[in-house]
Amino acid sequence: MTVKVNSLKRVFVDSKTKMELSDPSSSYTPEKVRDFYANTYPHLVNATVEGPEVGKDTLTFKFSSTAGTKG
Repeated sequence: MTVKVNSLKRVFVDSKTKMELSDPSSSYTPEKVRDFYANTYPHLVNATVEGPEVGKDTLTFKFSSTAGTKG
């Protein structure tokens, strides 16, 4: 019996801009990916990481910024 193993592609979404961000390195944790993109997108500095949401062949993580919210 042959077992086929597929790895799932990681996808990162900036929930503020709805932009899909590519995975800079599969060795990075989702938090490290957020920190990597925070240099370009400062609103991600304090963003929380949500997920992953499992799709057919993807793992989707969302960066949700808490800046500008009250309560």
